[in-house]
Amino acid sequence: MAIVRCKICSKEFYIKPNHLQKGWGKYCSISCRSKAQLKGKLVKCFICNKEIYRSPKNLTKSISGKYFCSKSCQTLWRNSQYIGDKSRNWKNGEQSYRNILKRSGKKPICSLCNMNNEKVLVVHHIDHIRTNNNIDNLTWVCLNCHYLIHHDKELYISNKNII
Repeated sequence: MAIVRCKICSKEFYIKPNHLQKGWGKYCSISCRSKAQLKGKLVKCFICNKEIYRSPKNLTKSISGKYFCSKSCQTLWRNSQYIGDKSRNWKNGEQSYRNILKRSGKKPICSLCNMNNEKVLVVHHIDHIRTNNNIDNLTWVCLNCHYLIHHDKELYISNKNII
């Protein structure tokens, strides 16, 4: 009769002699075996300090060197980093595209589908040159239409006079 100790929890358990000869029987249960297979490490969420496990591959993926337990914690951090003059759209003390269109008096309505919900409206550069912020080159479009403008050639050609 072979009695061995689990390598994870040190619990004694019985193993068949032929399993012991094959090198099996290192762990008392599937959960202990699963714990032994984890090669990463526990890290703390940068926002809420909750401990989370990250695999070796995910430990190398973090560009900022910070780890987050969820998308909401990651978004809280990102929104604190990329605001104001750190934003890609920041020019001369203001976020340019949206403010230029708002000051011009153009009503915030999608040029293609006439949606007027400002939460989903974005600014589109008609000539596709992002540095050309002339009022005649900017128009409001909803997120869906903006995606279609850039990815659906037939829609772009048929509505070229609008956008």
